[in-house]
Amino acid sequence: MAKNEKRVQVTLACEECKRRNYITKKSKVNDRERIEMRKYCRYDRRHTMHKETR
Repeated sequence: MAKNEKRVQVTLACEECKRRNYITKKSKVNDRERIEMRKYCRYDRRHTMHKETR
């Protein structure tokens, strides 16, 4: 298995405004479920929950 196959690029979308604000990487091996984070949304101008989208 190559080095880059274990980590994948994911997009995070804001739960409030539904815009896709962030791109990050996650481990396919350790994190099988979709990730959720509290991140700053510049459109809402506050911290909101962001979930992984496909």
